[in-house]
Amino acid sequence: MRKIIAQNKRVEVVKDETPAVKPHFLLVKTLYSTISPGTELTIIENSTDKPITLGYSAMGVVEEVGSGITGVQKGDPVAVYGAPYVQHAEYLLVPKTLFAKVPQNVEAKEAALAGIGAIAIHALRIADLQFGETAVIVGLGLLGQMIAQIANAASYRVIAYDLHEERSTMVKEQANIRSFSSMEEMKQAIAESTNGNGADAVLLCAGGKRSPLTGQSLEWIRNKGKVVIVGDIEPDFPRNLMFSKEAQLLISRAGGPGRYDKVYEAEAVDYPYGFVRWTEGRNIEEYIRLVSEKRIDVSSFIKEEVNFSDVTEAFEALMNKKSTTLTNVIDFSK
Repeated sequence: MRKIIAQNKRVEVVKDETPAVKPHFLLVKTLYSTISPGTELTIIENSTDKPITLGYSAMGVVEEVGSGITGVQKGDPVAVYGAPYVQHAEYLLVPKTLFAKVPQNVEAKEAALAGIGAIAIHALRIADLQFGETAVIVGLGLLGQMIAQIANAASYRVIAYDLHEERSTMVKEQANIRSFSSMEEMKQAIAESTNGNGADAVLLCAGGKRSPLTGQSLEWIRNKGKVVIVGDIEPDFPRNLMFSKEAQLLISRAGGPGRYDKVYEAEAVDYPYGFVRWTEGRNIEEYIRLVSEKRIDVSSFIKEEVNFSDVTEAFEALMNKKSTTLTNVIDFSK
């Protein structure tokens, strides 16, 4: 099979052996996978002579079902998430804890965003907002856009911000989401929405080392408010403002409980439902439900499609900042 790797700051397509199915795992033939620019461009930039496989969010059809798995059979469409099991590769060996079946009314390309959706859902769970509270989403790349839509679907009051007017405008197309490319206008909207008290939570979806956004975010929250770090941004919080507001500083780690746990992932052992209600696998299922019930609309995220044979050129465009697209969806049939 073919797969995509990063090596020496370049993207290459290489050949590898097709994995063999094993107990508690599915073998999936990939139809689409999603490029996550923020994560993958960082991996490419930091890559050395040791190859690193790219990708973590995809969908495909079940090729083989390992023993110990019920409720799914060969030919079923599934959404899958989580490196190193999910890659930009023609075949994927995925544990039963990291997939969700895809209903007929969900398009394949929409399902390929399931990993992004799970990460967005987990970030909002970390924020632990109550019905009617105000969430400020800073940074409107693919993940920020997804979080804004899901927060709106949950009936939070959503205020969004990005320096790029084009990305801010994308969010405005969603009902009840106020979005700005001017920080002053955003701050005014926060004051108006909260009667001057400040937002209940700010979710930082931007990147950057020692970004001033981390310190500024403390100015935008209420007393005892929360700042959730979602993107690849280096924390730099002034103590005085933290202390005066008794602010909660939180970080969201990928798609939910189970991520990076070898027992949950590599051994495919799920957590008890009553003790860990929302695992990364159950967050995948929840994303699929939101799309299936039309509670969110991700069609604007998947307008850019690239054939697998042209994927290196697509990555080069992203690396050279020649593309303003949120993501590319890779079509493995071409």
